[in-house]
Amino acid sequence: GGLGDRHERPIIIHRAILGSVERMIAILTEHTAGKWPFWLSPRQAIVVPVSEHHLEYANMVQQKIHAEGYYIDVDSSNNTLNKKIRDGQLAQYNYILVVGAEEVAANTVNIRTRDNERHGTRTIDE
Repeated sequence: GGLGDRHERPIIIHRAILGSVERMIAILTEHTAGKWPFWLSPRQAIVVPVSEHHLEYANMVQQKIHAEGYYIDVDSSNNTLNKKIRDGQLAQYNYILVVGAEEVAANTVNIRTRDNERHGTRTIDE
């Protein structure tokens, strides 16, 4: 080139605005093995009705909890109860709320975690 023996200092522009965020998400994903903590999970809870007869109550539970600011779905598929619970666990929902005739009568939900840990029956407000 036309520079001769003149040495110039190279300039490097480093732009990593999201680099640290990406690293944090990667570390968190690896550390939790994809089982996001409740506060960060895009799938916080799912309501699983025992049968289609309990679907209306399941939707009411979903609306109440969603109104409180939580992300919650309803499994309205025609799968068996065990398949619905298993699907919720595989989808990594933090909590699976099972509702049947007893829960409808008592205005409660039966709570279990994605690791199949059962927390018993609680009222919706709890």
